[in-house]
Amino acid sequence: MRRAIDAHLKTMRLLPPLSPLSSSPSLFSVCTFLTLKHPPAVSNSISKTLILHSIPTSPHSSIPSLRSREFRPSSVIGPFAIRCVSTASSPEGALEWNEPVLCSEVGEGTKASVDKDDKPNIPVRAYFISTSVDLRSLVEQNRVNFIPPTSRMTNYVVFRFGELVKTDSAFGPSLSGSDCCYMVVFQYGSIILFNVPEPEIDGYLKIVEKHASGLLHEMKKDEYEVREKPDLDTWMEGGLDYIMLQHLNTDGIRTIGSVLGQSIALDYYVRQVDGMVAEFTDINREMESTGKFKMKRKKLFQLVGKANSNLADVILKLGLFERSDIAWKDAKYAQIWEYLRDEFELTQRFASLDFKLKFVEHNIRFLQEILQNRKSDFLEWLIIALIGAEIMLSLYDILHRSALASL
Repeated sequence: MRRAIDAHLKTMRLLPPLSPLSSSPSLFSVCTFLTLKHPPAVSNSISKTLILHSIPTSPHSSIPSLRSREFRPSSVIGPFAIRCVSTASSPEGALEWNEPVLCSEVGEGTKASVDKDDKPNIPVRAYFISTSVDLRSLVEQNRVNFIPPTSRMTNYVVFRFGELVKTDSAFGPSLSGSDCCYMVVFQYGSIILFNVPEPEIDGYLKIVEKHASGLLHEMKKDEYEVREKPDLDTWMEGGLDYIMLQHLNTDGIRTIGSVLGQSIALDYYVRQVDGMVAEFTDINREMESTGKFKMKRKKLFQLVGKANSNLADVILKLGLFERSDIAWKDAKYAQIWEYLRDEFELTQRFASLDFKLKFVEHNIRFLQEILQNRKSDFLEWLIIALIGAEIMLSLYDILHRSALASL
């Protein structure tokens, strides 16, 4: 038997008989009053309801007539929740606790409880549209929306569109549930959009396309999510395709955007290297089947330049191994930066890219040796031909002189 009485069970008293039937000594009805601490609120559960079982004084009791009457299991009167229970004969008198009362049985039972700290999720979308963006001209044409940098990083800019909704939070204005949106543009071609409705995405991308060069035929896209929860025990908490923060501000947007921008751009360069690996694989299979190598020197040099430029872009433009200045200054953003790098596996993906580039480099070196040997063979045969021609001319000159001397 449970003996703990919940704090919500403040006052209990027995009502007068509800009907003539209840005056019968054989059975009676008990109504329990529960005083709610906060009447308007709806709690998930209310603790046990006290039920008293009585010993009948007469063996002949009209139980069917009692059951034919309809009673509501619970009702609400003002700040009190009333639960009426009709009891019949029991083998022996006892004081028992029944099962917990669900929230649907008390107060406004049809409405589910909502956590006041839950806020709308902030969608984050990453795009890679080109290999270069002129940030200076982009800032000049969008000076009103430009947010001045807070660090020494110069390979990206941040724009804010709309107005933040002011709240009473200790963290300041919140991006959740507001019409304000942010756009982070990187020099190497990545664009990160925060809290931008999907129908408006094309408009923001066109703002950047005017200042971009080397536009891609197929735009790369990735999606993520940020959730704000002020009462979170820790500064941040990771999840599947989302990150939960106590509060998202401009520094958080810069930190998250830097990792997402590197990730979407790295995906593009990985695909480029995969294409080169597939091309060299076809060449090797052709050499295996025919024993001949038909690639021209110009094509090979183009592959060499493409491999070297991709590696240089990943290391220099993306700054894959450069730590964010904001992460250097504040440990909270360093935690976000490190978590997102692990989440998107930037180090492992670069290691895979480097391995593929080494495979490409090995094939290029091998094919260069083949072309060099082919050129050496050509020069050797050319020298042999010239020597043979010189011998033929010398023989002709000797024969011609001997013929003239005989005359």
